[in-house]
Amino acid sequence: MPDFDGKLDDVIEQDTERDSFEIFKSNICHSVKDMGELDFIREILCSGKVFEYYKKEWYAEALYLLAMVDYLSRKNEIPLYGGYNTLRTHKLQEVVYPAGVITMYLLSKDETILQRSYDNAIPEFKRFNIVENEVENIA
Repeated sequence: MPDFDGKLDDVIEQDTERDSFEIFKSNICHSVKDMGELDFIREILCSGKVFEYYKKEWYAEALYLLAMVDYLSRKNEIPLYGGYNTLRTHKLQEVVYPAGVITMYLLSKDETILQRSYDNAIPEFKRFNIVENEVENIA
């Protein structure tokens, strides 16, 4: 893992190499923790990363970043940035669950695991068909 010096670009690679979505999500959550919520929001809004990912057709990453910004904005009582309103009308074609939830479901074949996870998802993520329940509880 590369050293982190407080710059979001250290976590979000600028090249065309694409990490797994699970690694991407983990890196973003660590960035929020390391940078602080307000600095993270500011960095994402100033960086253009959401549109950059969308133009690459990395829709899950673009919408995850947007969901994180919207969630943190709500949490910190900051009005939503209107420049993303068009993207807020989009969502992934299929629901994306965390790997841990998928693993539990595959081992048990209990569909209530998926349903409970979906029902408890953070609304800003769920809007984009991304099931995310824990963005603050990271090691």
